[in-house]
Amino acid sequence: MSFTPDSSSLQLPLADLAGKISGDVLLPGTAAYAAAATPWNVAVAVSPVAVVAVADATDVVTAVRFADTHDLDVIVQSTGHGALAHTRPSLLVHTGRLDEVTIDPATRRARVGAGVRWQRVLDAAAEHGLGALAGSAPHVGVVGYLTGGGLSPVARTFGFGSDLVTAFDVVTGDGEPRRATATENAALFWALRGGKGALGVVTAVEFELLDVDRIYGGCLYFDGADADRVLSAWKTWSAGLPEQASTSIAIMRLPAMPAVPPPLAGRCTVAVRYAWVGDPADGERAIDPIRGLAPAIFGGLGVMPFTALGMIHADPVDPMPVHERSVLLRELPDAAVRTLLALTGPAADCPQVFVELRLLGGALAREPRESSAVCHREAAYSLLTIGIAAPPIVEATAGHAAAVMDAVQPWSGGISAPNFGSTTDPVLVALKYDMAALARLATLTASYDPRARMAASHPVRAAAGLVQSRARS
Repeated sequence: MSFTPDSSSLQLPLADLAGKISGDVLLPGTAAYAAAATPWNVAVAVSPVAVVAVADATDVVTAVRFADTHDLDVIVQSTGHGALAHTRPSLLVHTGRLDEVTIDPATRRARVGAGVRWQRVLDAAAEHGLGALAGSAPHVGVVGYLTGGGLSPVARTFGFGSDLVTAFDVVTGDGEPRRATATENAALFWALRGGKGALGVVTAVEFELLDVDRIYGGCLYFDGADADRVLSAWKTWSAGLPEQASTSIAIMRLPAMPAVPPPLAGRCTVAVRYAWVGDPADGERAIDPIRGLAPAIFGGLGVMPFTALGMIHADPVDPMPVHERSVLLRELPDAAVRTLLALTGPAADCPQVFVELRLLGGALAREPRESSAVCHREAAYSLLTIGIAAPPIVEATAGHAAAVMDAVQPWSGGISAPNFGSTTDPVLVALKYDMAALARLATLTASYDPRARMAASHPVRAAAGLVQSRARS
């Protein structure tokens, strides 16, 4: 269901808003509006009454207060990778122009605006011999990634990206600009690390950098016919890895397109991703058991600059319609491997483009210096399905993904994480947090956004209400 925008009744107020801000107010029917409102995941219909392309934090304050005055919800977008469908009349605050990047090599810290993508931070940090805890897709936005936890290809060594955050500048849903740190607005600081956009519009974030300028890693691709052997061996091998190693495995069915390497196009393949922080010779020895499993049809491993972190997963860059489902696994016994192979292996009728397992544990399992809303740190693996959400296969994609999630229920309990499988379904949102964290998040949204202007707060409040209702029954 999508909302058809009608800004005619707000024509004069929107014109007045345009005169009060340094940025621009973009209206439906214009190319600029379409470009700003369309998210990376084009399967999500985003149709605000207007887009406010903010130029600074003051613009954000003005936009949020305008939305409150005119009974509009506030949705926030930079890249739109985690876009959510929304049906109420809304104002989209586009943060793409908040492009500050400041690196302090003495303190090994960065300050980054909400419109910045990770690759720019990686490149800026590298000029000082430092790294940044980016995710597998450095073309995503820094803020959306960090407010959802942030799972890097080197996460087992350094923890969640949000664990390294030291401060946020944010305009909360009540239209007030605030700074949140471990000592200033501490409860807000807790909620912003894991609560996604439920509390407000983040305008800038500060975080620690890594004293790393290179790693050993890459990806080995095997033919799908070897999926049973490779996945079973990866499961046993990964369980014994030290924290210097992070790894994931994906069963892939990439379409035959110009951007897809010919050895991987139009067939089932298995990708083993690997990153080692430390002596490359040690990293090479640690991956040896995987190298000899079967002939690699593509890819390779070696020393790489930290700026090339995104090459390990080689996630797609261009916008596309995608359907995601995700769950965290408490364990991965042989029965779980057999179940996944039956549903997603080379012999299965599987419509997913990616079915990925990531090894968790290591630094991810430890509580950070300052507690946060990121939950389920005890999980051992994450499971993610990504398929095309476009006719004629969208229903098959969604149905199959649901079947996979149901099949692994004995080893997961359904728990999941904020950044994967974006959804407004309160049943699924409730699984991203434990009961105490969800209740605290909902309470804080009510405190900082009493009129529920932030669209992202609605599913959090609904999920908390659902859990409370179940507890009473």
